[in-house]
Amino acid sequence: MELRLKIFLLYLPFLLALVFTVACAGDNDRTLRVFAASSLTEAFNDVAEAFEAENPGVTVSVDFGGSQRLRSQLEFGAKADVFASADQIQMYQAVAAGLIRGEPVDFASNTLVAIASPNSRVSSLPDLAQHNVRIALAHPSVPVGSYSRQVLEKLAKDADLGLGSGFEDSVLSNLVSEEPNVRLVAQKVALGELDAGIVYLTDVPAAQATGEIRVIPIPETANVSARYPIAALENAPEVDLAQAFIDYVLSEAGQGPLAVHGFGAP
Repeated sequence: MELRLKIFLLYLPFLLALVFTVACAGDNDRTLRVFAASSLTEAFNDVAEAFEAENPGVTVSVDFGGSQRLRSQLEFGAKADVFASADQIQMYQAVAAGLIRGEPVDFASNTLVAIASPNSRVSSLPDLAQHNVRIALAHPSVPVGSYSRQVLEKLAKDADLGLGSGFEDSVLSNLVSEEPNVRLVAQKVALGELDAGIVYLTDVPAAQATGEIRVIPIPETANVSARYPIAALENAPEVDLAQAFIDYVLSEAGQGPLAVHGFGAP
């Protein structure tokens, strides 16, 4: 027993040092919570992983969803450090509600394409207006839903395309589903549940991973340039870390994953 006590006392300082080190390391662990638009899923997962690698002890937790839903959650008291929206409107509303610290800054851009199930009759833009074609769009309150309707209006007004002034109304009459985010539009078309929809160009790979789709380009003259703003939140628990993450997204290292996933420069 005496020998065991001597051994214990001999190693006691080392055990105390180890406990102290582990406790301090735990105190240094920090979590950054980011609210980001659904279309950013793959790109921001990569950005978060790279940011964590450069900041040991930091965990980036990203909640993805429709920008309007995320902004609404923040208004109702949800806690986060950074908000990345798929359009200016949701960010402006967040600013007006006093949720934003500092000035939002654009960090990426995107465009739209139509997608169609290969089992459908849709292989070109005019086919979207065919009778009994089942179309999905994001809800008008969702950024991509608003953009989609702007594109349909532009297509109808573009005389050079020859789609006709009634094209927009004909397409909207085929609308059978309004989704809360762009990923659900892509998913339902890729699974063959619906015939066609309009999504961001960057959502095409995710849709193709779900099922086979046709990709139908939208002419540049009728397309939109969706700008993505990012900002720190006024009540961010991790203020300095939030700014560090935003700076990283805007840096060459942060822009790399965005470009890989099809996003344009801000």
